Amino acid sequence: MALFNKALARIGIGAARVDAKLVNDEFRAGEKIEGIVEVYGGNVEQKIDSIYLRLFTTYVKERDDKKYKQDIELNTFKINDPFTIQPSETKSIPFTFQLPDDTPVTLGRTRVWVATSLDIKDAVDPSDIDHVKVLPNLMVTSAIEAMEQLGFRLRQVECEEAPRRMRKRLPFVQEFEFVPSGGLYAGKVDEIEIIVQPSGLHDYDLFIEVDRRARGFGGFLSEMLDADESLVHVHVSEKEIPQLKNILTNIISRYS
Repeated sequence: MALFNKALARIGIGAARVDAKLVNDEFRAGEKIEGIVEVYGGNVEQKIDSIYLRLFTTYVKERDDKKYKQDIELNTFKINDPFTIQPSETKSIPFTFQLPDDTPVTLGRTRVWVATSLDIKDAVDPSDIDHVKVLPNLMVTSAIEAMEQLGFRLRQVECEEAPRRMRKRLPFVQEFEFVPSGGLYAGKVDEIEIIVQPSGLHDYDLFIEVDRRARGFGGFLSEMLDADESLVHVHVSEKEIPQLKNILTNIISRYS
């Protein structure tokens, strides 16, 4: 029977299970995620080589005029040394890891999750998934508030594959798309797209595109490939946030 149980465990039947429990489920990029991974022994003794926490999101890629979503690993964290889990035993392993500064905000269609997996030799690796809410950092929050004050509303947030000249650690950027809801720019501007990229401890690169006509999904990054003259790149520090509304006003007025 013992050999039979081991054979079943190799294909995942009666094997060890894993469950990650987060202390919180709301964070900002750069903050620490804390929690406990609980490993539940199955019907047989099993050696756990490693426990990995992998942080994922998705972004939109385009190939042959077709768009599709691609999962991407933002970071990986190993939290243990090898150990053996006995039948019906429970082990609790605390963990702490830091969200990368370039973790996208979970607004619009963007999702971020932690995948926890056990690395078991010669067996199916059990896994667990926990979604987390990533709140906007100070610069993103300030940009959204400034745009709302200028008479725009946030219409869409999407992670899209970036041109090579815009890539940093990751192959995508998160785009915030705004449309006029009234005010000075109604009838003059169809949409404005903004990308916020960390460039230091308290510094950010902002890319702003003012569109006089709606080009639809993907227009912003498409025009970036052509080095469109209406693409504006500004460097803004957190100290300049009180002037952010004026900075955006000058750019929008120039191209509207």
